[in-house]
Order: sequence, then structure tokens, then C-alpha cells
Amino acid sequence: MSNTYKSAGVDKEEGYKTVDKIKKAVGETHNSNVLNHLGSFGAFYEIGGYKNPVLVSGTDGVGTKLKVALDSKKYDSIGVDCFAMCANDILCHGAKPLFFLDYLACGKLDSEIAAEIVLGMVEACKDNNCALIGGETAEMPGMYQPGDYDVAGFCVGIVEKDQIIDGSKIKAGDKIIALPSSGFHSNGFSLVRKVFPDFNEEFEGKPLYETLLVPTRLYYQDIHKVLPEVEVAGIAHITGGGLYENIPRIIGDGLCASIDASKIQIPSIMLELEKRGGVAREEMFGTFNMGVGMIVVVDAEKAEKVLSLLDDAYEIGEITEGSEKIDLKF
Repeated sequence: MSNTYKSAGVDKEEGYKTVDKIKKAVGETHNSNVLNHLGSFGAFYEIGGYKNPVLVSGTDGVGTKLKVALDSKKYDSIGVDCFAMCANDILCHGAKPLFFLDYLACGKLDSEIAAEIVLGMVEACKDNNCALIGGETAEMPGMYQPGDYDVAGFCVGIVEKDQIIDGSKIKAGDKIIALPSSGFHSNGFSLVRKVFPDFNEEFEGKPLYETLLVPTRLYYQDIHKVLPEVEVAGIAHITGGGLYENIPRIIGDGLCASIDASKIQIPSIMLELEKRGGVAREEMFGTFNMGVGMIVVVDAEKAEKVLSLLDDAYEIGEITEGSEKIDLKF
């Protein structure tokens, strides 16, 4: 019997099935700027309508949150997570996402699972007016076990050069406004899984995995509701490292983000993890978003305007003079 690619563990037909299942939905994210379709060696995206455009790019994955999804056999939210982690990052510079590409790796491809993951990306792209213009599916037996998947993505956005937000305009007296997260988002899941090894246990009347797998919140609609109305000095996406590591990324020398932690609305699942795991409060804030998925820094006189534009945003602190860059008061 002669060897074939299929006998080595790679089923090309399953890959073709995946493309068939996602092709129509992916096409629905395209606009007139997309000049070709799935199947080409490269994806074409035409840029127009900008005076001095700057491309802003970001790449990320889902981390070990994937383990929760795979063990729970619930795949629809993972694609949203992958897109959100990339798109929310470039949003911090005022960029509008143009297009997104995904990378899906596995040990043995199941077209149903792969399609479910990609269709989550499709829905997220639609929410952000972004085109899903390409991707790669890699079936790698021996590298991954059957049933294992890894997901990553790459997002490119655009912003006028004179409208780039980089934190350089942040000054003492500015207000810090929090936009709530939808949960853990896609960070800290190595600790989450250590404290909560049973994803099927009941939490607040439903299986725990349903709470853990709530997808990362997409902030595009919120931020681009604010930008035309208010000059924003800085935006930080609160991902791995929590407030301690992400807010200082936009704070200049001689300034400090002074935050009143008692104002932060911490999700009940995070309080449960803190209690059950015996995790110190400072460690929690240095690992998880603690309910703050994104922060916006604006002039004090503009804070009320921002709050009026966003339904669930609230103030958590202000910028002061100091050398520490962040002072989190518990």
C-alpha cells in the first residue's frame, strides 16, 4: 500500500469542506475595497479617502482560554476573542480596522469546528466594519493532538497621521474613564484553570464554562462614538498584566495614573477566583482586567461628555504628577 498525505494524517478534503462552509459568510464582511476573494495567494485591499494615512497593525491569539473551549466543546466565542484581542489593540491609537486574517492550527481538522471558530470571527468583523480577507488552516499531526486547536489573528487598521492617539497629550488633571469588560476576556487563563479545574461546576445557576467563555468585548462602536465628539488624549486596552502593566504604556514621564480601585466594578467570577484561590488583590489587578476592559483619558472638562456618550462607562481616577506612572489605591 502506497503512502498518501491522508495516511500521514492530513485530510485535504476536510480543508476544502471548511472553506465551503465559511466562504459565503466571509464574503459578507467584504466591501468595495476588497479586490479579490478567498483562494488567491494574497489578499488585496485598496486604500482611499485619506490625506496622510498611517497603517496600524496588531496580532494576537486566544491563549489557554482555548483549553476551556476545547474541553467544553464550545467553539463559537473563540473566533470573537481572537479578533477582539487584535482589533481592540489598534483601537488604542484611534485606528479603524480595515481587514483581518486568521491562522488556525490543529492536529486533525474537523471542518465543523473550524467553521464554527471562523464564523465567530466573521460576526466580530461585521461589528467592527472590518473585512476578513484571508487566513490559513494548518493540519499538523504530531505537533498537535487530535482535538487540539490553536488560533491567532492579524488585524490592520488605518488612521490619519494627525489623529494618532499615543498618550503624548495626556496631562495632569485629565480624567480616567473605564469601559467595563465582559469578563476575563482572553487573559490569565492559566491561573483561571488552576483555580477552577472543573469547567462544568455550577456558578450562579449555570455551568462555569459559560461564564468563562463569554467573548472579549469589542470596543470599536464605543470608541468611534467618542472620537468624533471629544479629543481623546489616551486609550489603553487592559489585557495581560492588568491595569498595572497596560496603563503605564500610555503615561509619559513625570505623570501618574491615580486610580481609586474601590470605584471599579469587579465581576463576581473574579471575586470568586480571588477568594477560592487565595490570590492577593494586588496579584489579581496585575493579572486580570478586574472588570475594566479599556480606559480612556480625556480633559477633565470633557469627561461628562464622554460619560453621556457611553452607557456603561464610569470615572475611576485622574492623572497626577508623579514618577510611578500608576498608583492604584485599594
